Amino acid sequence: MRLYLIAMQFLTIIPLPFDTRCQKDDLGRSLTLFPLAGLTIGALLVAVNWLVSGFLPRSLTDALLITVLSVVTGALHLDGLADVCDGLAARGSRERFLAVMKDSYVGAAGAAGVVLGLLLKWQALVAIPEAFKWQALLLFLLLSRFSQVQSVVFSKNARSDGLGSIFIGGAGKIQLLLAGIISLAACWFLFGYKGVVLFVAAALLTQLLKMWSHRRLGGITGDVVGCISELNEITALILIAALSSL
Repeated sequence: MRLYLIAMQFLTIIPLPFDTRCQKDDLGRSLTLFPLAGLTIGALLVAVNWLVSGFLPRSLTDALLITVLSVVTGALHLDGLADVCDGLAARGSRERFLAVMKDSYVGAAGAAGVVLGLLLKWQALVAIPEAFKWQALLLFLLLSRFSQVQSVVFSKNARSDGLGSIFIGGAGKIQLLLAGIISLAACWFLFGYKGVVLFVAAALLTQLLKMWSHRRLGGITGDVVGCISELNEITALILIAALSSL
């Protein structure tokens, strides 16, 4: 329970009336329950959708859901997407890339990346049939949070400080295995064999992005993990829209 609360505290800005002080390596160990935290955030979106869909148009409801997600998560992973886009636009050395990501200034590439990412999520969610919407709201957040686990475990630190180094310390194969079992079981339960397809697609995308980060930066950073999470959210929603029409 404590590790679940730690995961929720890290992944959201929801105030928790519990003592969630971390011991050494607790953040890394909490990765096991990141998929459950994703399901919890998804359940919140399902509740919001149920409350407002009866009197708001579908497109406006879905825009509101994307807004609620950004607020509840503190736009943490959107910041990672923006920083990686700015780093790519800098077109410099590894050191230049890392320096640009660490800079609090958001450039044109970062702003464009965030806008396009939000637009793609919104339109993909609108394209999902209403009958599959509640499953989609759970699945895309489950898969993106599992991608964070996969990104961290067995990775190197691109730099000695930052969030990436904090998680890598306590993360290992047990966290990845348990998080994978939870995620795969939930995908099957929510979407059948199509859910398994989504799980495999997310795992492949995450592994490719992880390999790119190690080759380009010598490891991962918190910004890279956030970017991978955002790209998985977008990809999952697009794939759900495609698969739900089959």
